[in-house]
Amino acid sequence: MRIGELARRTGCEVETVRYYEKEGLLTIPQRDGSGYRSYTGQQLEELQFIRHCRSLGMPLAEIKALLRFRYHPQWDCAGVNAILDTQIARVQEQMRGLQSLLEQLHLLRMECAHRQQAGECGIMKNLNQAAKGEPCLCHPLPEGCA
Repeated sequence: MRIGELARRTGCEVETVRYYEKEGLLTIPQRDGSGYRSYTGQQLEELQFIRHCRSLGMPLAEIKALLRFRYHPQWDCAGVNAILDTQIARVQEQMRGLQSLLEQLHLLRMECAHRQQAGECGIMKNLNQAAKGEPCLCHPLPEGCA
């Protein structure tokens, strides 16, 4: 199959397929007599593997490492576990960051309970304070900083 078909079957952009090839994530396809890349089921599976890992938020370097395990099924899976543990820790950190962001947004949102002119809006007042470098409700200056 050609690159367009591979991309269509995996829900991937053609440029993304080329990028994954360039980065060494996909095995290099053979070329047909006209010089076009000719992809096989192997590249289709590789791309689906990559896409699945990306859906789990994994960075390309870790996907490349997981692909090495895929090609060497006899290897000990301790490295696979370490990659997943790292990704779990990364997601937990992102969740803490998002929870903090949500709390900040809720604090800010509570500053405007009813419709009024934007100049009187508590949300706008807080955002304008921050624009002036002053502490605001959602980002107070740390203790000792003034």
